[in-house]
Amino acid sequence: MKRQVYNIVSWLQARAEESGCRGFVIGVSGGIDSALTSTLCALTGLPTYVVSLPIHQPNSHVHRSDTHMQWLKDTQANVRKATIDLTEVYETYRNLPTEQSDLALVNSRSRLRMTMLYSIANTHNLLVAGTGNKVEDYGIGFFTKYGDGGVDISPIADLLKSEVREMAAHLGVIEDILNATPTDGLWEDDRSDEDQIGASYEELEWALTHYDDHGNIRDGLTSRQNEVLDIYIKRHTTSRHKLAAPPVCYKTGE
Repeated sequence: MKRQVYNIVSWLQARAEESGCRGFVIGVSGGIDSALTSTLCALTGLPTYVVSLPIHQPNSHVHRSDTHMQWLKDTQANVRKATIDLTEVYETYRNLPTEQSDLALVNSRSRLRMTMLYSIANTHNLLVAGTGNKVEDYGIGFFTKYGDGGVDISPIADLLKSEVREMAAHLGVIEDILNATPTDGLWEDDRSDEDQIGASYEELEWALTHYDDHGNIRDGLTSRQNEVLDIYIKRHTTSRHKLAAPPVCYKTGE
């Protein structure tokens, strides 16, 4: 585990140096992925800005993010923290005279946060560090395009959710975050990731590994495994556009 932490921290330091940036900015949600990412960035010794960006956030989420940010600030001299409530900005956006679906509105929350993080990054010459793990980002594409997917670097995108939990515990992330139910925090009813996806992260890790190793082989699978594999394949297939550069129409011979 120490070697894995060292590798990510060294990688972050190298990305900052090659980009000419001073350090990092990370949106801290109160969840385990952003807690681990912000901790790894702080361990580089480079300026690290951790920012809570609540929009109608439950008090439990705000408390976890505040506690984590204060812990980082108390233990790492290079950390600066801030809480910027975007609820009023979101309400102005939500009341624009145009039709917006519920899904479009929750994705707008993520995009407003991305805009704020890049404003901070531009002001202080920082890289925006993404908080997506391997299952979310590269497995099922469970992120908002140009929202939480709008980042400069992705330090934990090759870690499975179980590896994220293990590394976060190793680095001393607080128990409230380690034990919190995974949620994207975008819905006002506080629905969990599993509620939205229809499968747990443990099941999705199995599906990712099975799909990578065996393709769509169904021999010997239980009915639930078949169901989870169908969920994984559907989301993996329909979210590929999120990971690809925008298609370019090249001019033909003139």
